[in-house]
This record gives sequence, C-alpha cells and structure tokens, in this order.
Amino acid sequence: MARLRDLERYKITRKPERFAVVRTIVAAIVSSTLLITPVCGSPSSSLGTIVYADHAHIGAAPASVGATVFSGDKLSTEPTGSVQVRTGAARLLLSGASGVAFTQDDASPAATLVRGSATFSTANSKAFALRVASATIRANSDESTIGHVTVLNPKELIVKSTRGSLIIAVEDDVRVIPEGAAYRIVLDPTAAAPEPQGPRGAGTKDSGSPPHKAARNKFIWYPIAITALVTVWAVHEAFESPDRP
Repeated sequence: MARLRDLERYKITRKPERFAVVRTIVAAIVSSTLLITPVCGSPSSSLGTIVYADHAHIGAAPASVGATVFSGDKLSTEPTGSVQVRTGAARLLLSGASGVAFTQDDASPAATLVRGSATFSTANSKAFALRVASATIRANSDESTIGHVTVLNPKELIVKSTRGSLIIAVEDDVRVIPEGAAYRIVLDPTAAAPEPQGPRGAGTKDSGSPPHKAARNKFIWYPIAITALVTVWAVHEAFESPDRP
C-alpha cells in the first residue's frame, strides 16, 4: 500500500511538469509562426502614390487619387485622360492614350513606357528612370530635371529635356541630351542595314570587299525642332517642386 501511495504521489507531481513542457513547446511554435507569417504574406513595397487621375486605370480598375502604386502595376490612360504619380523625389505624368509598367531599378523607382507620352520630373539623378524598349532615360545630375518622352513605334522615340540635362543609355552606348534639346532616337539601327552590294547590283557581294560589321553605336539620333508642350502637369504645378510632399 505504501508503494502504491508513493506511485500516485509521483504521478500527481509529474503532471504539472508535463503540462509545463507542452505549454513551452506550443508557445515556441506559435511564436515562430508569427515571425514567419508577415515575411511570407507581406506585399511588395510601394513605389508611389497617384496624385491626379482622369480617365486612367491601374490594370483594369479605375485609377483614383491616393491609390498606391506597386512594382509590377500597369497604368494606362484613355485618349482624353491623364494620370500623375508621385514617387519619392520624382513625379511622372502620363498623357492621353499612354501606358507604363512600374518596376524597381536598383532600389530606385522606374517605369517602362510602352505607348504614348510621359513627362517626368526629378530632384536627383537616382530618383527615377524611364525606359522605352532597350533605352533608359534619367536625369544627368542632382539638379531639378524635367524630361519628356514620346514613343513613335517599338524602335523609335522622341526625347526632350525641358529643364536640366538627360542621359539616354542603350547598353554601353551612353549620351547626354542637354537642356532645351530634343532628339528623335532610332534604336538598333544596324538591324535594318542593307547588305553591301556587288558590281551586279542588289543581292550580290564583291568577293574582295571586307565583311559587313555592325556599328558600335546602339542607336542613332537626329536633332529636331523644339515645340511648346502644354500638359495637365503644368496646370497642377507639378514642376514647382518634385520632392515636395
């Protein structure tokens, strides 16, 4: 009987210890779940905020003032619409019948213009980058800069610097567009270059002529006359201070 009482007393004293161990294990599992869940379920960081929208869309949904723009978002405008996005120390205005896709470029906001026209304003050279096909356009300095880009077709665009100078780069071919200048840019100019002709005309080659080599330049440009640009951005005084909240 004495041994039986000792065994029951042992069981009673061990129960709280077992429960304590179980509680510790459960608490550890819950804590680790709380730590993992925000990482797995957290959305991508925001790139900017819409500050003006008129007949504009984010994806298929209507764009509205105050909406957040994330990496991967696609903004578009109807023929009579426009939309303006503030992203850090830069602003981007999309004109009518235009479309862009936002991305992250080395921790800086960027967007790819797929059609139409866009105007961007920056407070420093790393604030924003605008791409068209293989070309990347950004501010050349940390001074206040305004650039305007229009897509003519997948291989042609017009780039204008309204304030400050711009840099346009296609791979290792980098050039500066000075303030007040505008250029028509033709991308991949060697793609459509004709083959050298032999003495018998097109389609033949002179056996003594050197082989055709691609040019080093990745694009060619032509200066064009500057015309006045009147945009909704000017109406909303977006150019006054690109880094103003």
